[in-house]
Amino acid sequence: MKKIITLLLFTGFLFSCATKEDVVYFNGMSSADNSIGLDSYSPTYHIDDELVIVVNALDPEAAKPFNKASVSVSLDILDARGRERIQTYRIDPNGNINFPVLGELKIAGLNRQQATIMLQGKLSDYIKNPIVDIETVNYRVTVLGEVQRPGTYTAVNERITLVEAISLAGDLTIYGERENVLVIQDYDGKKTYTRVNLKSNDLFNSPVYYLSQNDVVYVEPNKTRAKNSAIGAQTGVLLSAFGLLISVAALTVTIINTSNSN
Repeated sequence: MKKIITLLLFTGFLFSCATKEDVVYFNGMSSADNSIGLDSYSPTYHIDDELVIVVNALDPEAAKPFNKASVSVSLDILDARGRERIQTYRIDPNGNINFPVLGELKIAGLNRQQATIMLQGKLSDYIKNPIVDIETVNYRVTVLGEVQRPGTYTAVNERITLVEAISLAGDLTIYGERENVLVIQDYDGKKTYTRVNLKSNDLFNSPVYYLSQNDVVYVEPNKTRAKNSAIGAQTGVLLSAFGLLISVAALTVTIINTSNSN
């Protein structure tokens, strides 16, 4: 009986083992590898992006008409003072923003540098040497599935990589499928789906290595998690059946031993 139990435990141990290659990222990469970098990546603006645009000039009064007024925001209903917040521009379904004095401006499809140059050019008719600063305040990505902390995270510098997003979510759990991570992107209503292998150094040349605003990263469960889930749902039944079998076997052995002694 002891030999049978030992054999069962040993067999279970063998099936539960995983190799290093199953969980390590960027397999096959050596110190001599050199990949083409994507440091020039600059995200473009899309519908529903929320922007803060501040115009400055040597003469502050000249720039004043081109800036939205700050508003007082209070998180406490009893606090009448509140705090100031610069009003934002949300890109409408046509890809435009309504800018003071200048009117409607097409900004969707432009990156920060292009939008800045465009605004400076239009403002030059009214202001000498205008300075334009643009910031996206709702640049967020969502990470779901087999990660430690699923959720939505805000990118502080308007540029976040897939690796950084997964890191913010606490990395994959041991049950995360590393070879088939799904990235869902939405470009003005048109969704794209891209699969990424985190175990390959090809990740760094992937078109979704740098994530866009509102991207969704989904880490699906691996086969081990699926098997464990199936076992978990039937654990009570299996344990009861296993206990019954042991009891029957022990009773049978006792009866046989008693019969032999007589």
